[in-house]
Amino acid sequence: MNPFIQASLLACQEIDTLIREGNSTLYTLHKEGFGGDISNGVDLKAEAICFKYLSPFGSVFSEESGWMSPQSSTCIYLDPIDGSDNFVSRLPYYGVSIARVVEGETTEAVVCNLANGDLFVRTSDEYYRTSVQDCTLKEAIVTNNSAKIGLFEKAPEHPVLVEKLMAKKLKFRSPGALALSLAYAPYVKYVLFLGTMRPYDIQAGLYLSRHLYVYSDERYILISADKELFEQIRLIVEKEYF
Repeated sequence: MNPFIQASLLACQEIDTLIREGNSTLYTLHKEGFGGDISNGVDLKAEAICFKYLSPFGSVFSEESGWMSPQSSTCIYLDPIDGSDNFVSRLPYYGVSIARVVEGETTEAVVCNLANGDLFVRTSDEYYRTSVQDCTLKEAIVTNNSAKIGLFEKAPEHPVLVEKLMAKKLKFRSPGALALSLAYAPYVKYVLFLGTMRPYDIQAGLYLSRHLYVYSDERYILISADKELFEQIRLIVEKEYF
């Protein structure tokens, strides 16, 4: 197995064990992290676990602490707990996001939904879904042509766009964990996000879903397996919203 992927899986498994133990300190509020949100105990403990496993493979840049090691040509973008507010609220949609970028090119990505064990892996050679409880089982990721909904992260912040999507009957959910939503892109009709583009939020998910139709700039991200739907939503965003 790819050594970086193996280290990432071990980190996810240790964090999974930590969460299953259910220590109350995981819910303790700490100071504001690098990304601007208040860090919870689970964020900081997960970050320490990831740094232990991943630091030999490059410079780690984390949502909680920023650069945890001197910058280099190989960067590891880390969100230790994507959706930590969901975790604290006992909403089962939160996980780990890890991307390795070498000389400006993403080479490996792992996103793990700790709430249900789903674990997505992509390298230059492999792309599959597995389980954090048993990483030996690899499932091919196939586009879900029966999908009924999209995922619109940060939807409440964009009520005008919400109205326009609903007028076109483009149903969506806004689960509150961007990296996870990007990883699940093949299974839903579309993924849409408008907001600040932070590498620890988007790097892994964009790499995982790079085989789909993708638009990404400093304003928004749009992903869909359906070219016609992709163009329809992009037209709404570009012509009717901005």
